Amino acid sequence: MTSRVPGPARSAAAAPSAAVLPPLPVPALIARHAEQRPRALAVSDGTTALTYRELAAAAAGLAATLAARGIGPGSAVGLLTARSARQVVAQLALWWAGAHAVPLDAAYPRPRTAAMLDDAGALLTLGDKALLAEAGIPAERAVVLDEAGPAEAAEAAGAPHPALEAPDALALVMYTSGSTGRPKGVRIPHSAITDLVTAPGAVPLAPGDRVLLHSPATFDASTFEIWAPLAAGAAVMVSPADRPTAEELARDIERFGVTTAFLTTALFHHLAARQSRIFGVLRTLVVGGETVSPQHAGTVLRAFPWLDLRNAYGPTEATTFTTLHPVREAECVGPLPIGRPFGGASVRILDQQLAPVPAGVRGELWIGGARLALGYLGQPELTADRFRDIPGAGRMYRSGDLASARPDGTLDFHGRADDQVKVRGFRIEPGEIEHALRRHREVADAAVVVRRAGEPDAALTAFVVPAAGHHPTGDGLRAHLAGLLPAHLVPTAWTVLAALPLTGGGKVDRRALAEHAPAGPDGTPAPAPTALTPLQQVVAEAWSRALERPVERADADFLAEGGHSLMAMWVVDDLREDLGVELSLAQFFEQPTVAAHAALIENSLLAAHGGGHAPLEETR
Repeated sequence: MTSRVPGPARSAAAAPSAAVLPPLPVPALIARHAEQRPRALAVSDGTTALTYRELAAAAAGLAATLAARGIGPGSAVGLLTARSARQVVAQLALWWAGAHAVPLDAAYPRPRTAAMLDDAGALLTLGDKALLAEAGIPAERAVVLDEAGPAEAAEAAGAPHPALEAPDALALVMYTSGSTGRPKGVRIPHSAITDLVTAPGAVPLAPGDRVLLHSPATFDASTFEIWAPLAAGAAVMVSPADRPTAEELARDIERFGVTTAFLTTALFHHLAARQSRIFGVLRTLVVGGETVSPQHAGTVLRAFPWLDLRNAYGPTEATTFTTLHPVREAECVGPLPIGRPFGGASVRILDQQLAPVPAGVRGELWIGGARLALGYLGQPELTADRFRDIPGAGRMYRSGDLASARPDGTLDFHGRADDQVKVRGFRIEPGEIEHALRRHREVADAAVVVRRAGEPDAALTAFVVPAAGHHPTGDGLRAHLAGLLPAHLVPTAWTVLAALPLTGGGKVDRRALAEHAPAGPDGTPAPAPTALTPLQQVVAEAWSRALERPVERADADFLAEGGHSLMAMWVVDDLREDLGVELSLAQFFEQPTVAAHAALIENSLLAAHGGGHAPLEETR
């Protein structure tokens, strides 16, 4: 058996023919819901709630405004909004005007935003006034949402919309990092999004469902979070905080009655280790982005057996999800598969000569079918290299990921084709060691990297996150691995961390781990410690656990120390558990020093005690 793994077979009655019409694109499905279920809730951010009729009217009115500014079929328009109901209205309006959206992130530096807009050929940028100004968007090239004007929504709603009649038209240009330093604009058509959210085997949704939107617009998971519920006649429930803490996510899921959500693997592991109450509210949870720990998955499923947990895999170039696997508690004793392709997607596992490999043999995963992107914007050579015609399979995308197929076609993921490491002549797959480490009862999570790669003193290094109440040692972990793995797979260096560092996209930052050292963030010796008050010491300890290095100064700056929003989430969680005081992430980043955070906490404690003295011992 060779590793050709198609999507689910369709019945003869559903086989494609000249008489079978293609599925309606998502904008058309939303228009139909507005006609058939006008009063059903479409989107809510806690402040603004829109029915399908109101969503359609608002989007149609904005589409008319955009058309008056010269926007039409083929136009690229930047989208820069806070996460809100406005974001959904704006993107739908762009599609109804025939344009395609270029999602932007307010946290990006101005040069990055400018480069993306220039590369995309964006004529205008649609967004919130303050964000447009912060990004340096010239007034003549901006459309402010609050000032866009209502137009004649009724007339606009009845007008034909080009996007509704062009399912293969471009819908999104999603930018990902490029190896050359130039971002890659991935061109995603409407037909790919339609297949993602409506195809057989997709994440199941019905009109009564409510799906959480908490991903940045520039992260491709937002494609699922917005358009899957709207295609199904369900509701999008927006988590409005710019950087929601774990507690804020839990509150939003509870108050909105969310039934379905997506979490990055790293965030899932963090919440699973804390037995978050999030899992008790959801019916369906999709997890993806990295290899899911079977230990974390098993812990969650044993505690919340009703949860439909789905392991998802897929690159942006194949529109968010290519495969899905429903995780069962009984299989959480070994590596979890990534499942099978669904809907119009197909995969093949090929060797270096582009020949299929037998079942059980590792090869490179190539992806084909209905959800493929059109290629990279303005990069024909890169497009030709990554998107190729494979004999017998048609056009496919070279993912750069390693996989193998089980006899039934289920896929196992084995890391990156270019992520393999070599130490003392041995080729090593870090995931194998990480899986073995997670089997240790004192380990909650683990990552293995090579430090000083390519150098004679290159060292296989393990970073472990201890399970609650445990303090694993290098000797104990070494003995554990020596009983499971060959000697060349046993690390020679060990570091215990409070949490694994993450990239902005929520994945484990392996580069940061490889460069990790117990020195200051610039590689120089850390500054001499200063005396801390008891409250500052508690803050510093929480920082130290998140930053993976000692913090001993009251004037230490979280951002300068290499912190980011997900690390801040962990600190906020720890401080709430330690002291019973919760900082918002806005407060956290407004004055990101140990002294400032201690002062905020002290004020909160004093306020809670009626302005009197609140001894630290009573709050811990």
